[in-house]
Amino acid sequence: MRALWTMVGNDFRQRLRDKSVLIFSLIVPLALMGVLSLAFGRLGTGSVDLQPATVVVSVEDSGPLGAALLDSLGSTEAMKVTVREVSPDAVSSETRTSGAALGLVIPAGFSSALATGRPSTLQLIEGSGSVLETSVLISIVTGIVERFTAASVTETAAGLGGISPDMAAGIGRIAVSGEPILQVREGVAATGQLSLRAGLVAGQTGLFLLFTVGFGVLGLLAEKEQGTLGRIRSTAVPQWTVVAAKAVVGFSLGVAASAVLLASGTLLFGVDFGSPAVVVLLVLAAAAAATSLTFIVAKVVRSAEQANVAQSIIAMVLGIAGGAFFPIQASGFMAVLMDLNPVGAFIRGLGISAGGGGVAEVAVPLMTMWGFAAACILTARFLPDRGAKA
Repeated sequence: MRALWTMVGNDFRQRLRDKSVLIFSLIVPLALMGVLSLAFGRLGTGSVDLQPATVVVSVEDSGPLGAALLDSLGSTEAMKVTVREVSPDAVSSETRTSGAALGLVIPAGFSSALATGRPSTLQLIEGSGSVLETSVLISIVTGIVERFTAASVTETAAGLGGISPDMAAGIGRIAVSGEPILQVREGVAATGQLSLRAGLVAGQTGLFLLFTVGFGVLGLLAEKEQGTLGRIRSTAVPQWTVVAAKAVVGFSLGVAASAVLLASGTLLFGVDFGSPAVVVLLVLAAAAAATSLTFIVAKVVRSAEQANVAQSIIAMVLGIAGGAFFPIQASGFMAVLMDLNPVGAFIRGLGISAGGGGVAEVAVPLMTMWGFAAACILTARFLPDRGAKA
């Protein structure tokens, strides 16, 4: 065991002196996280910043409801609205030429029509501004008018029921200003799905984990080319310690880099992956799956250069198919294959953990990654070593 840890320490010193380890393990994935988060991160926030908008209005109504409609528009909390009154003939032209979001004509008799249940028509003119702000303003106006109509209907019904006009008017005002009996509140369910920004952090961590572990195990090929591996094997050191040392280095680098990337994502991008203990188990399983895959690569290639190319291809294929950049949907046999992808299992596990899941809930992703590791190690055990024959 002393020889094993001596080799591990020596390999660690070599890897840490290699600038490419730092670049591909931390700098590149963090840069990609930042760029992708800036480009797409706002799509997953669930909120949209509405820009200030102007409403061009003509009020021909002399009753209280027309003025109340304008006050409600100007005091809306969803966005900053500026109300500019013009003459009735200028509403259409002013709306289209001034960049206003909406034009509104409140006709004469609007208040009395609502109070007596008679029809009245508001004229809405879409402006040349943002379509989103215009649509929101139309919804606001429609909602306000519906509340006025409900108050009018309530007041009329109260009058028909024998209630005095003053009391009926009071009931109508309550229908407008009173709190609704039923309220709808938005909630968040634990769906096991990461937000877009958290998915980018998890995906880039899983993708570059495949690159990071290769620096340890694929060092076998470099030592074969340099002749140092043969000298090590000629000593009394057991043969298995050489491979074990490379595996320990690759596995440790992968775990350390993944921990730093997930912690950086939590601090820099405001994401949360849930219980640290569950996240650690997922990182260990993902690092084991990635490390086992490099044993196959080291067996089937003849040089370190070929190994780097093969490792890059495998990492990109598994990363993209696993959802490192965006979620992938599949069905049938392809869905089964994608479920066995260690990158996809890692991201699914983090999604379950972020939703409050514990060790029992992430058992399937953990078994997928450890099963993948066992299958790769078993396959590499029986593969012929092409590098040894080169």
